[in-house]
Amino acid sequence: MAKNTTRMADIESEFERHLPCDTCGSSDANSLYTDGHMYCFACETHTPADGEKQHTHQMKSDVQIRGSAQRLQRRGISEKTNQFYKILREDELLRFHYFTSDGVLQGAKVKTKQKDFYYEGISTDTLFGQHLFPITGKRIVVTEGELDAASCYEAMPGWPMVSLPHGAASAKKDIQKQIPLFQGYQEIVLFFDGDEAGRKATEAVAGILPPGKVKIARLESYKDASDALQADDSEAIRRAIWDAKPYQPDGIVDAKDLLDIVTTPEPPCNHEYPFTGLQTKTHGIRYGELTTITAGTGTGKSSFCRELATHLLERGERVGYLALEESNRRTALGLMSSKLAKPLHLGEHDREELTEAYKQSLANWNLYLFDGFGSFDPDVIFNRIEYLACGLECRVVFLDHLSILLSGLDGEERRMIDTTMTKLRSLVERTGISLFLVSHLRRTQQDKNHEEGARVTLGQLRGSASISQLSDNVIALERDQQSDKEQSNTTVRLLKNRYSGEVGVCSHLSYNLSTCRFEEHEAEEEFNPSTDF
Repeated sequence: MAKNTTRMADIESEFERHLPCDTCGSSDANSLYTDGHMYCFACETHTPADGEKQHTHQMKSDVQIRGSAQRLQRRGISEKTNQFYKILREDELLRFHYFTSDGVLQGAKVKTKQKDFYYEGISTDTLFGQHLFPITGKRIVVTEGELDAASCYEAMPGWPMVSLPHGAASAKKDIQKQIPLFQGYQEIVLFFDGDEAGRKATEAVAGILPPGKVKIARLESYKDASDALQADDSEAIRRAIWDAKPYQPDGIVDAKDLLDIVTTPEPPCNHEYPFTGLQTKTHGIRYGELTTITAGTGTGKSSFCRELATHLLERGERVGYLALEESNRRTALGLMSSKLAKPLHLGEHDREELTEAYKQSLANWNLYLFDGFGSFDPDVIFNRIEYLACGLECRVVFLDHLSILLSGLDGEERRMIDTTMTKLRSLVERTGISLFLVSHLRRTQQDKNHEEGARVTLGQLRGSASISQLSDNVIALERDQQSDKEQSNTTVRLLKNRYSGEVGVCSHLSYNLSTCRFEEHEAEEEFNPSTDF
């Protein structure tokens, strides 16, 4: 094994093994030597055998250029390029000489035949090869390693090609020291390795460089530029540099990259509503949408949800159902009642009748309920919804209702609703489910309230405008509970429709207590004072 001739501690010792570094957190950049001292090539921390940590910039060095420029046959790097960069061979050692920006030799990174590294002299703040190129220009390419820089130069002679001095682990720190250099170039090409470490380093470095100048070079078939040159594929290197794509931080998308997204046909909906009028205006139920259902107390929100859920379950959909203010028995019997058109939740029914109802409904459905009546911790609810979506592959989830969910929180109502709606919206976007959310209304300032059939508006959603803002659809139910008519009509009003913009009265429904089902009647056109006489 080659000996460490570093003057950092005026010692000679042999490399023993790589270790994690407690100073910078690197998993393997720290090196242990036979005399007990350690040196980290990432953060440049030197720890003598006595344990007192020092940094290399505090040390003196009398390092000299050693070795000769030779063609690296296997690497495909010429003698001329190695002489240019001062990549010099001495016996079985390969030295990468480092200089200040003014061209003063400071040290050399030494690579052994066993692919171990150690350092001679003082590590500089400069990039490898930086002193060879002007401080201004059209394009500069930054690679992860010295041989990558030399390989790029071999493929494109004359162009500024430099490398990180300490690899991907310290990329951000090393680049930060050279911001003035990069400000002088019109284009900065980051050409790091294609592995996970290289991708992370690319993202970290790109974010601190001058905006609008950074481009990212990628190789399709090789890990790095050195591998490409070893395969005698200089063209791949040139193509990667010339075709480097402008860096775009997370959240920014080039519209020209959306071809596949915008040209892939999608059906107008994934399921149809069971009510013709509602289907006509909404154009159906779609995955990835949040639909809020609202109404006054006792107006039939839960019954409406159960009928929607039954409709979907009968069509083979996987449905999650979280009814936070009723037991699973009540929810299940309600859904069974909707399916069999009989009030199984009322009165006494013998085991045989209920078993037969079960066989015709629950036994055939992909239905998953939340067994957490009385447990209103919002984080638990969010977690269970995500599990329903990702773990059980439920594409539609019902959450009944928002006010019960908020009862597990402390604080001002509007802020709590804002936070909760944001999390629910994020959950929908992340999982792609269709979420039906039941929400209550605040009391009206009118002569009659919602329980007496008052018209519902978006501004009456209880607590916060975020409910309407973050919902794709808002469906309101209006019904006069005290009506003495034989069939009290429920008006279905679409308050928001992000898909097509169509709003207004959709349907008139009547709820049949004997069948536990809604029956639809033809909707009457509303009087419009601006056009009607």
